[in-house]
Amino acid sequence: MRGDDQLHESKNHTKAFYADVVEGLSKSQKTLPCRWLYDQQGSELFEQITDLPEYYPTRTEISIFQNHLPDMAKAVGTSAHVMEFGAGAGTKTRLLLDALNQPKSYVAIDISADFLASSMARLATDYPSVEVIPVVADFMNADGLSTTALPPGNRLAFFPGSTIGNLLDSEIETFLGAVRSTLGLTGKFLIGFDLVKSEDILVPAYDDAAGVTAAFNLNLLSRINRELDGGFDLDCFSHEARWNEHDGRIEMHLVSTKNQTVAVNGDRFDFRMNETIHTENSRKFRLDGFAELAARAGWSIKQTWTDEKGYFAVSLME
Repeated sequence: MRGDDQLHESKNHTKAFYADVVEGLSKSQKTLPCRWLYDQQGSELFEQITDLPEYYPTRTEISIFQNHLPDMAKAVGTSAHVMEFGAGAGTKTRLLLDALNQPKSYVAIDISADFLASSMARLATDYPSVEVIPVVADFMNADGLSTTALPPGNRLAFFPGSTIGNLLDSEIETFLGAVRSTLGLTGKFLIGFDLVKSEDILVPAYDDAAGVTAAFNLNLLSRINRELDGGFDLDCFSHEARWNEHDGRIEMHLVSTKNQTVAVNGDRFDFRMNETIHTENSRKFRLDGFAELAARAGWSIKQTWTDEKGYFAVSLME
């Protein structure tokens, strides 16, 4: 990408970030979209989260892949063109590429440009027979998929990590529909999602004793300070994870510890003591409920694999 194109893209990125911040902090229940958690520092913190003893999703999903990847690869078929959403460090990507029979190409879509560039450079070196294509885009937005194409042939979407749980039902249907349009009617979709379980397991997974998840959440305020001339004092906000039984989701919040006013690029936002900014949802599904959601977007589940405890699931959809 040429220098002027990069500058234009950076300005558009900052404009979108600012618009989301102003809109979200102007609501009665203040919110910030979870996609902005993942700048370079946020992505690195999230990789640390995946290694925490309380955070079961990553190691549980990896165990499912390790135990069942031969079956998954057989169901996917040979010479696959793989598209992954939210590629991250690529740990599970490597497991998949190792298992597949002669994968042809790998398109990695992620919103964090710097983190994506470094992780995909390593991947391309380690898999010289696979064409590695990094794409900086917001895959949660249908427009972020519309300009991304896979070569014709055996197309596979890959979405591990339970990120699908960050979305509302309507957003899940929109996203799954956009993926279906991108892949075509013969495409397949290998997707991971977290399952409902007891609160005493769920809450610590999002509020660890070492405080890494708190740092990850608070980094969003640091990012506003860095990129949008924000005036957040991080010592005046705390991290909170709560289980919403009604909606079947863990919610992450940033809690104001006092009455305060914060400026962002000249805009001022008032906070009451204990008022929160809702930053992320992590939905927990039941197998039948997820199948119904997928069906509404035109997908049918061909096969599902789970761990022994029933904590997590990986499904292959067509």
